[in-house]
Amino acid sequence: MNHIYKIKKKAALISLVVGLGMFLAKTGAYLITGSAAIFSDAAESVVHILATIMALYSIILSSKPADKSHLYGHGNVEYFSAGIEGLLIIIAAAVIIVASITDIIYGSNLKELNTGLVVVAGAGAINLILGTYLIRTGKKTNSLTLVADGKHVLTDSYTSLGVLIGVILVMITNYVMLDPIFAIAVALNILFTGFKLIRVSIGGLMVETDNQLLIRISDKIISLKKEYWIDLHELRFWKSGEQVFLDFHLILPYYFTIKQSHTEESQIKSELIKAFPSAQIKIHFDYCIPELCRYCNYSVCQMRSQSYSKPFEWNINKLTGKPIYLNQ
Repeated sequence: MNHIYKIKKKAALISLVVGLGMFLAKTGAYLITGSAAIFSDAAESVVHILATIMALYSIILSSKPADKSHLYGHGNVEYFSAGIEGLLIIIAAAVIIVASITDIIYGSNLKELNTGLVVVAGAGAINLILGTYLIRTGKKTNSLTLVADGKHVLTDSYTSLGVLIGVILVMITNYVMLDPIFAIAVALNILFTGFKLIRVSIGGLMVETDNQLLIRISDKIISLKKEYWIDLHELRFWKSGEQVFLDFHLILPYYFTIKQSHTEESQIKSELIKAFPSAQIKIHFDYCIPELCRYCNYSVCQMRSQSYSKPFEWNINKLTGKPIYLNQ
């Protein structure tokens, strides 16, 4: 069984178990206190449980190898998981707002707030630790699902903090209306998180460019550049779960043999996979033409039609653009 898969599955199971515990504790606190703010915290925990179940399922599915029906594997299910989690968060926020408005209109009967205070404070601290753990594990394993779940759990801890402040103010001022008002404020914060997760999900499904990853890939390729690499262009990549699918065109001297090109390809792939272990790399080799001689600084070349006179910078724009002779 894949080591990364084990790490991701363990993290998702921990999140699910903690989520169940938090839901029971917060629901108990709500039943004891009747607080709309604590109800909002409990509603967030329901979403946490449903989202974590979805996350666990997507981790199991995304770990399956490519097959005839999914030639690029199953990694894109993680984007669906993040989108569904965002939608669930938005639904939870709507429920909280409706319940809070009802309390504002008809009033609420609060009691035993000390007990609720202890439960919410404990839940917030636990979720802060859990959320940080999930995000770190998600980044380590390139799992959008775990990062999304971790951000959701961190939102849950911020929710608890907001609820905590609201309950304390109600206890100090004895102004009961603050309880549903704080619950609505918490719900608006949850809404923002939900919309962000849906935005990330749509970006992934639309194969939106990850600019930070593009910089890392470009920097690595440029660091590998050899004198006889005449031009590299049309660099493209996309992500599916933890996998990165990468391809580009590389121009070599036309007199290089197939064996030389194959050796070059193996060396490039070996170095790139060290930096991006889950990458699948395709390189299309082009041969040089006389028009390229002025851009080529391969000093030992004996086949020049003209001297090297037009140096150019190897950067992201060049690597992702067209062949150099088409850009001049």
